Amino acid sequence: MEVIAAYGTILIGLAIIFGLYMTWGIGANDLANAMGTSVGAGAVTVKQAICIAILFEFSGAVIAGGHVTKTIRKGIIDPTSITATPEILVYGMLAALLAAAVWLMLASSRGWPVSTTHSIVGALIGFAIVGIGPDAVHWGKVGKIVASWVISPLIGGTIAFLLVMSTRHLIFNTENPLKNAKRYAPFYVFLVGFVISLVTLFKGLKHLNVELSGPQSFMLAVLIGLLTSGLGWYFVRKIKEDAVADRDFHFASVEKVFTPMMLFTACAMAFAHGSNDVANGIGPLAAVISIVSSGGEVMQKSTMPVWILFLGGGGIILGLVTLGYKVMLTVGTKITELTPSRGFCAELAAASTVVLASRTGLPVSTTHILVGSVLGVGLARGIGALDLRVVLNIVISWVVTLPAGAVMAMIFFFILKTIFG
Repeated sequence: MEVIAAYGTILIGLAIIFGLYMTWGIGANDLANAMGTSVGAGAVTVKQAICIAILFEFSGAVIAGGHVTKTIRKGIIDPTSITATPEILVYGMLAALLAAAVWLMLASSRGWPVSTTHSIVGALIGFAIVGIGPDAVHWGKVGKIVASWVISPLIGGTIAFLLVMSTRHLIFNTENPLKNAKRYAPFYVFLVGFVISLVTLFKGLKHLNVELSGPQSFMLAVLIGLLTSGLGWYFVRKIKEDAVADRDFHFASVEKVFTPMMLFTACAMAFAHGSNDVANGIGPLAAVISIVSSGGEVMQKSTMPVWILFLGGGGIILGLVTLGYKVMLTVGTKITELTPSRGFCAELAAASTVVLASRTGLPVSTTHILVGSVLGVGLARGIGALDLRVVLNIVISWVVTLPAGAVMAMIFFFILKTIFG
């Protein structure tokens, strides 16, 4: 308690700096891989992706990013045994933020699409082991996270594979691909609006105290889907056949139909990402501010000041602008060759998997799902369409994320404890 009274302002200052650093890492890595498919498919340029992200990611983070959040991420650790020494939890949250941020920076500089959720969870586990004791970690939850490394890419990849096969059957392998592309485009765009709005309604708006029942969420998602379907039809109907381009690539005109459709997935993915993943950076920050402001009271939940949401949204955008291009290139161009139709299938599959996971309570990573979806798209063309060396590097980076975050958090925890203790 004496430490919090004496150094409260400094601890809050460190929490803000580390929180901004962490959200910068989320932008450089997590948001970058969410936008990578659109960039890799040629549907948007890097500059356009950044503009889309600035508008939709930031609005997602601020509008639906969370006014109340669990300060102890996903129930991974139990802090009840240190309620008498709240400064230990403050050191732990600061160490977790810094450790996760450093790992995300290292991964982003190498172009590895790793999970921000798993980075912060690994860091919290590391702090809990040395700061509270191994018994404070809910190891059952950790086991589910490890299982999700396999489950979530498999689900995303399977859905992406089926979507690619559906476009082949309904569009590409028909007598008039362009006509059929225009015919089915509104249906695919409906799925984008429907699925992404379900993600937001299931996971985002609960923070705004907007409690919708399952049927209400479903009906609202259908309405949003119909609206986006109408917009999709409006953009697609103007596309004309390009005979010159078709000579070089037989389906060039058909791919042009998918380009505006990918704008929908890019905008929707950015909004959903902002509303869902900003908590990875600002959850521990909110915890520190809550503990210091209350004079040392350790709470499972704390109110989320609006300025923290703005800080989180700003940090995410900064990360994308400064270092996001490396992860964008890995996801968009290095795993497999993407066209607008393939990129569209990958993003729609990823969004669908997030919806499925949020309803079943699977602790999945958006990153793992999206990379799995890109793999599924590549597999639809055969194993030779994948760069297996890049895939292996990505898988290794996933496995290393939890222990890397944990070890760094342990080191930073002892450093902070020594400085303030």
